[in-house]
Amino acid sequence: MRRIVFIGLGDVEIVRRVLSDLLLNPALHGTLEIRLHDSDPGLLATAEALAGSLDAEAGAGSRVSACPDLRRALDGAEFVVANIDVGGFEATLKDFEIPHRYGLRQTIGDTIGIGGIFRGLRSIPVFVELAREMARLCPDAWLLSCSDPMAMTGMAVRLGTGFPRFAGMCHAVCDTHIYLADMVGRAVSEIDFLTAGLNHQSFVLRFEAEGRDLYPELEAALADDLSHVRVEIYRTFGFFPTQSSEHAAEYVPWIMRHSGETARLGVQVEEYLRRSGQNLHRYEETRRALASGRSLLIRWQHQEPVAAALQAMLTGERGEVYVNVPNTGLIANLPPEACVEVPADVDAAGIHPREVGELPIQLVALNRTFLNVVELTVRAVLDEDPRHVLHAALVDPNTAATLPLPAIQALCGELIAAHRHLLPEALAR
Repeated sequence: MRRIVFIGLGDVEIVRRVLSDLLLNPALHGTLEIRLHDSDPGLLATAEALAGSLDAEAGAGSRVSACPDLRRALDGAEFVVANIDVGGFEATLKDFEIPHRYGLRQTIGDTIGIGGIFRGLRSIPVFVELAREMARLCPDAWLLSCSDPMAMTGMAVRLGTGFPRFAGMCHAVCDTHIYLADMVGRAVSEIDFLTAGLNHQSFVLRFEAEGRDLYPELEAALADDLSHVRVEIYRTFGFFPTQSSEHAAEYVPWIMRHSGETARLGVQVEEYLRRSGQNLHRYEETRRALASGRSLLIRWQHQEPVAAALQAMLTGERGEVYVNVPNTGLIANLPPEACVEVPADVDAAGIHPREVGELPIQLVALNRTFLNVVELTVRAVLDEDPRHVLHAALVDPNTAATLPLPAIQALCGELIAAHRHLLPEALAR
């Protein structure tokens, strides 16, 4: 049987969507061993019950087991799907509440911004250790990450371990392609897309049908849209961004500090807290559904990228998935140490990223601003250098635009103290 390990089970909806896609594929029936691991016994028990229920409903004949011991879970794995949120909702709440007292506003705060930095500081050590254990116990397996901050953990795995089979997978590119196709009244399958950049900051470089550029049609469709961040970024920089308006606002210095701009552009401040609350609600709903025997199998949906990649590798049916992987010449004018988002062909032999070439210089400039925060956060952990925590905050667009140096120093100190039990010892002093 083909062994797939799920690490991190707090987002029950991701587990449900990925397993539904896999278990509904008749070609995979009777072939899968699904191992589940989480340090939280309650999450682990719920995920085991969910996986068993989905498998039974799909008639997939999979072997499902809960593994409290990480090393036992990894032993002999072919694929490891990681969706890790170190500290969970309580840590996220601190990432928002403490900066809020300093007057620093965030929307999502999971990839960039002060929230993204501290999520990275918590997550990077876990991913580095996971990659090291995989190199020992299942060296030929793929580490498929659904976790934020993806650009940070991907860079850290490469620089900290050299583990070669890392691919981060995010639905933002797929969702953006669906949105743009809908805006010009076409099916996604009719359009030739090329999108690339960094996770949560990629851009649609090619948007064509029958060899004709569709951007003029998009511009006509957006003629009356004056109030969305991603539309404003598209009109200013020339290419449509893949991230939501709420999140895109955090990557530039001219929006979040101005209440008039967040109001004009409809930016929902502290939006991620609402989403995190919804995730907690979904978890409780799932537990109730399992207790009452209600159906949880998702039969109709667009496929999760990680599920699409798994199915292509398991069945050998070639597919395309957007992945976040080390920049081995894939984007020529971004640094080689970066973890970049590009299209990839996927088949039984694995994941094969495509070279994109050079990005337009204005997009590279935006990516480099993001990469400054990413690299300094990664180096803080790998070099055990707490100075780089402050350095990352000082070059972060939103934090630096909003607060003076003494406030940023105090904020970093308070967040380090609040998260001390979740940080590497060298950074928690």
